[in-house]
Formats: sequence, C-alpha cells, structure tokens
Amino acid sequence: MTNSSAGAPRSRFLDAAIEAFAEKGFNATTTRDICSAAGTSPAALYVHHKSKEDLLYLISKSGHENTLHAVHEAIASTTDPTAALHKLIHDFVILHASGPAAARVTNYELAALTPEHFAEIRDIRHQIEQEVHKLVETGVTSGAFDTPDPRMAAIALLSLGIDIGRWYHEGGRWSPEYLAKRYADMALRIVGASIPIQRS
Repeated sequence: MTNSSAGAPRSRFLDAAIEAFAEKGFNATTTRDICSAAGTSPAALYVHHKSKEDLLYLISKSGHENTLHAVHEAIASTTDPTAALHKLIHDFVILHASGPAAARVTNYELAALTPEHFAEIRDIRHQIEQEVHKLVETGVTSGAFDTPDPRMAAIALLSLGIDIGRWYHEGGRWSPEYLAKRYADMALRIVGASIPIQRS
C-alpha cells in the first residue's frame, strides 16, 4: 500500500531537483538549492533520498522507463510498421515536449550517475534502441520502409525526440502536439516509408 503523505515530499524533492538540474546542471547544483526550491531544510532531503545522485537516478530511471513503455505500446498497437512508427515518434515527442526540463536532465546528465546506476539506465536505453531498430527492420522486410541502414535510421529517429529536451520550452511557438505530428511525419521520411500516414 502506498503512503500518499510520504509520497508528497518525495515528489516535491524530485520536481525541485528537475528544475535545479535543468537550470544549473547536476554538478553545479547543491542539495541546498534543491531544498530551497522544495521549501524544506537540507536535513529533510535525506529522510526521503540517499543523496543528490539518488534524485538524478530516480529522474533518469523514470524518464527512460516511461519512454520504453511508450515504445512498447506503439509497437503493440498495430501490425502496420508505418502506423506503429508514426505513433511511436508522436508519443516519444509528446513525452519530451510535455516535460522538457525532465527530458533535459534525463538525457544530458547521465555522466553524473554512479557506475551501477549508469549501467542500469544504459540497459534501458539499449532496450529502447533495439525495439526501434527491430521496428525499422520489420518495415524494411515488409517493403513498407526503404532505408539502407536500419540501425542508423533508428538512432536518427531517437535523436529527434531526445534533442527536444535541449531546446524546447513550454509556451513557445509550437505546442507539443503540433511538434509531435510534424516529427512523426518526418520520421516516415527518414525510413523512406512508402505508405503515407493519414493525419487526423
């Protein structure tokens, strides 16, 4: 059973850490910065989290697990590689554009993780890459895609979403949904999709 009263402070520290890490970077952020943003004393942080690095690990793990879940859902949603890839990139972009600060921390602060935590996150990243690679391979085999290097195409597709965390800001020119639709359309061009997707 989850204790909601205990979960609230943990969530507050995670939210504060995301904003601090995104603004200053992990190494330049102090635990005092995080606690100040969370509205608590430094001592309170250690009741819920082992260290500043533990916060980074939890943020990164959550972000990568959410991405892997979205990838699995998109692939399981249809047997059509074109529609599956379109949904995958659409949902991948929505995840990153809806929380750009978290996306930035998740993808650009990996070097600050402990070796054990980094190995765990690297494994999830590998699973994500493998699933996208297999989808592109399936599309090539079926004749839906035309790309000479499916693995390179998979890496390029994932880079589309990952880089959003670096430059995208909420309230800017493009909404997450608009960006997701345009990126999903571009993804089909990257793999040389022979069947155009119908926009809703």
